Amino acid sequence: MIYLDNAATSFPKPECVYDAMDRFARNSLANPGRAGHKMAVGSEQALHEARHVLNQFFGGEAPERFVFTLNCTDALNMAIKGLVQDGDHVITSELEHNSVSRPLRALELAGRIAVTKVKADGDGVMNPDDVAAAITTKTRLIVLTHASNVLGTVQPLADVGRIAREHDVLFLVDAAQTAGVLPIHVREMLIDLLAFPGHKSLLGPTGTGGLYVGSRAQLRAWREGGTGGDSASPTQPLEFPYFLEGGTPNVHGVVGLMEGVKYIESNGIGNLRDHELDLVEQLVNWVKDSDQFCLHGKFDRTKHVGTVSLSLPSLSATEIGGILDEAFDIAVRPGLHCAPYIHRALGTFPDGTIRISPGCFNTKHDITTLCEALSEIAQEAGCPNC
Repeated sequence: MIYLDNAATSFPKPECVYDAMDRFARNSLANPGRAGHKMAVGSEQALHEARHVLNQFFGGEAPERFVFTLNCTDALNMAIKGLVQDGDHVITSELEHNSVSRPLRALELAGRIAVTKVKADGDGVMNPDDVAAAITTKTRLIVLTHASNVLGTVQPLADVGRIAREHDVLFLVDAAQTAGVLPIHVREMLIDLLAFPGHKSLLGPTGTGGLYVGSRAQLRAWREGGTGGDSASPTQPLEFPYFLEGGTPNVHGVVGLMEGVKYIESNGIGNLRDHELDLVEQLVNWVKDSDQFCLHGKFDRTKHVGTVSLSLPSLSATEIGGILDEAFDIAVRPGLHCAPYIHRALGTFPDGTIRISPGCFNTKHDITTLCEALSEIAQEAGCPNC
């Protein structure tokens, strides 16, 4: 199969990820911090090393500020629900994934918070000035995606970070589509909270992710339970990262995540992104020449990640995705991509689009094969030009 759904989960993983996870599972998979024997100590050391790697990779304040989560959704819920209080105002955008939109909307419907949703322009980019204009005396949090998971457009977050800091507002970033393909330095970008998945461009396994918690952010405990280090305290110990890590962490997955990050560092984050953008640019140029498919959002490789959305006027995204899967053995993502608000703005709701997201192991031949398949589908459907 030609796999072009890396915006959902990267596949395949680097061989070093598979090898490290296999070795660890066979030889070292004990409960970290829960006992004094060598295997338990080794598991705890693996977590410590991974936090150190992530702290260097994202430019954090300290390794213990990185909390391991189930995924990026878990991290975003931990940040949002652990931070906002009744009466708070939160600013977000119409570009957001449901991992941001749904918890905010639920709190809004419960009458606990007010939410302002900033619009994106026709190219799929929001204006930082609109964020600044939306700030009130009750604004506690700004939460934004770094790049749209539908359009691939990168947002000007460094500018938003400065605005947030000037107004003493906390800034939470959803890095689901950028962690691993764009440089992120939380201190330079003035990011207070960074949520990221391990299974996408960080090239780790599913069931992994993390939340960086800067010192300005004071969260409530998300889950409470065993931490291994302090069993006597009647409540969750306040020490980071254990304050937000109740229960046994996914050490096996974290080992794979750590190897994914090391692979990115050894190959160069810029090189990996350039490769993905080359493939996207190949597809975009074909779309422009074919006049059959509609390209949504503006492609500018200086402000883009390796994701693009297409549609065909007289054939649904779901049908196209099914044909690509069954007839051509090509995996893409049709539909709304868990981001209904931007699809409403684009006019592609409720059917959605075909999202193509090549990864670091795809080739130009993969894209050529996809374009040939899309052309055949359009011809068979008798679709008019876009």
